[in-house]
Amino acid sequence: MREETIRISPEEMAAQARFARDFSRLPGRPRTYFIVTYGCQMNAHDSEKLAGMLEDMGLTAAPAREEADFVLHNTCCIRDNAERKALGNVTWLKEIKKVRPEMLIGVCGCMVQEPGMAEKLLRQYPFVDMAFGTGNIYRLPELLYRAVETRRRVVSVPEEQSTLIEGLPIRRESDFQAYVTIMYGCNNFCSYCIVPYVRGRERSRSADDILREVEGLQEKGVQEIMLLGQNVNSYGNDTPGGISFPKLLRRLGQTGIPRIRFMTSHPKDLSDELIEEFAVNPALCRHMHLPVQSGSNGILQAMNRRYTREHYLECLRSLRAAVPGIGVTTDLIVAFPGETERDFEDTLSLTREAEWDSAFTFIFSPRVGTKAAEMPGRIPPEIATERIERLIALQEEMTQKNFASLIGQKESVLVTGASRRDEKMLTGKCSRLISVNFAGNPELIGKIVPVEITAASKTTLRGTIVKGE
Repeated sequence: MREETIRISPEEMAAQARFARDFSRLPGRPRTYFIVTYGCQMNAHDSEKLAGMLEDMGLTAAPAREEADFVLHNTCCIRDNAERKALGNVTWLKEIKKVRPEMLIGVCGCMVQEPGMAEKLLRQYPFVDMAFGTGNIYRLPELLYRAVETRRRVVSVPEEQSTLIEGLPIRRESDFQAYVTIMYGCNNFCSYCIVPYVRGRERSRSADDILREVEGLQEKGVQEIMLLGQNVNSYGNDTPGGISFPKLLRRLGQTGIPRIRFMTSHPKDLSDELIEEFAVNPALCRHMHLPVQSGSNGILQAMNRRYTREHYLECLRSLRAAVPGIGVTTDLIVAFPGETERDFEDTLSLTREAEWDSAFTFIFSPRVGTKAAEMPGRIPPEIATERIERLIALQEEMTQKNFASLIGQKESVLVTGASRRDEKMLTGKCSRLISVNFAGNPELIGKIVPVEITAASKTTLRGTIVKGE
């Protein structure tokens, strides 16, 4: 049974605006904030919204956690180590709060949305003042108001994730790059993944709302947008009469925004229509993140991925035929329950055949509430570590091969700032989402410039600006 998608009413949003306004009159209210973000781009964009609401309430960003009056941890739960890291950093604040008892500590995001986690926070972390889930971040003004007014702990976790929220203020991290969420949630229920349980079922924003947001960004001079969704390829499937993802891309390309990226795509939903749009839409960057997770058909079936190795390779062939030079990146999970050496060898052989630009590799992390957490055949840690080391070494070879093939080519690079390793050099991303370092004037930051690639390392490219273009 499909959940009914609920759009937050103007009356509810007006109520939150009143809480934001009334907050400024509270005695002893926090004046500064610091947000700690874990996890994916979706979480990073949620943090931009949280910062926007806090600044609407009159707070300003503090330079460090220990100096802030209100510290908010926006958490991730996709893997166990992400959860442990978040809880460890929350615990670290306990010592700061002993010195500054007026500090407020909040925890929000996917981890809080897990069943039982809010109760655990209340029981084991008595110094935490506030906790709320992913579906009600719009209620931050009310929750913070109540925490300050009552001096009591506030917890709010919606039972169902079925809301769509428009009109939240956003404090964007960049003037020339921007995240744009096009849908929330996921319907796929991969056996290892907690996301459908903490983010809810798929809910697509209306195309008109998305277009208005992107047009506003284009008018402000934004050069590149990243469209976000757990599975952007299924955009519009939950909306009767809604447009498809490729048609949305076509309309966004007509806004004049120079560059469009998106993630994440599910191979089972990669359509011929989307591949064709890549070939004709000049705003689309020549990159696709297409997670495969495993090269073994048996493991893919156990993961409930609903495609085969052969289907994935056919997707790659079609993409590369339509868009020569497109860069593809992926995700790979090692040591899934029951993975044999033969299954792992299938992943290695797929890595050789697929020739990805890069891969995010992970050892299987059981998440309570998912089917995979109960599966037999858990792989011993020493075998899992040995396998992922072999996989990383192979992918590094493939990455170096791909990067070396770009030497001598001209790439359009969006300059994002100074290189971290050499402040005299500029850095940016080319269309294939590869970092490029080159000498140039800092006035180029925020602009798209032509760069000829002159060298390649394990992780980046080097180049020189092409004069006169």
